Amino acid sequence: MEYKLCESDFRLMSIIWENEPMSSGALVLQSAEQLGWKKSTTYTVLKKLTEKGFAQNDSSVITALVPKEKVQQAASEHIIESSFGGSLPSFLASFFGGKKISDKEAEELKALIDNFTEAK
Repeated sequence: MEYKLCESDFRLMSIIWENEPMSSGALVLQSAEQLGWKKSTTYTVLKKLTEKGFAQNDSSVITALVPKEKVQQAASEHIIESSFGGSLPSFLASFFGGKKISDKEAEELKALIDNFTEAK
């Protein structure tokens, strides 16, 4: 399964991830409030998400079938590959863009790198 979502799909899935399980009526209300969507728009996007296997509508109870982290990982990989030639260091250099990070953030990043470094 490919975990890429367009912006509108991701926005609706974000509501689902934050509130699941939720009724389809509650999803319509949240979509109107947070996204300014009409009921028909919400149901159209929800139908597309269920057909793609991202969400489930079982007796008007909406749940996610794919974790948010999987979708975020796929989006991150796509950006790094398409915009930075697959180079994580180039991505990070661009992301930081001269910004300073705290010592705590630097330690957290170092720990992440250590956890994902290939064994020698």
